[in-house]
Amino acid sequence: MDAVDDDAPAAEQIDRIIESLDDWRGDTLARMRQLIRAADPDVVEEIKWKKPSNPAGVPTWSHDGIVCTGETYQTKVKLTFAQGASLDDPDGLFNASLGGNTRRAIDIEEGDVLDEEAFQSLVQAAVAFNAA
Repeated sequence: MDAVDDDAPAAEQIDRIIESLDDWRGDTLARMRQLIRAADPDVVEEIKWKKPSNPAGVPTWSHDGIVCTGETYQTKVKLTFAQGASLDDPDGLFNASLGGNTRRAIDIEEGDVLDEEAFQSLVQAAVAFNAA
């Protein structure tokens, strides 16, 4: 990835993270970002938790608090919902971090197909939870 520009708007920093992933993970993160923004047009994009081992930081979407984060690993894209344990998940999208009292995550591996409508409903539920 190019040098990190801490002064660039978060949206541009997220663009660079996505562009640096020249495989399915970049495509997946870009699609999830698009779905998040469509589910909540007022969502705020941020970059959090920059550190030497991850100088680009973690793409984060917030609305009255963190809605979710988007991290990439060798074999998955992980979308962690900050208050996921408090959200109804009737479609069973959460498949990771299920043992915690607060967070829940969705791990997407190469070739996985995610129910986009159910995902957007989960984003909207997270926004509503934060606003309550």
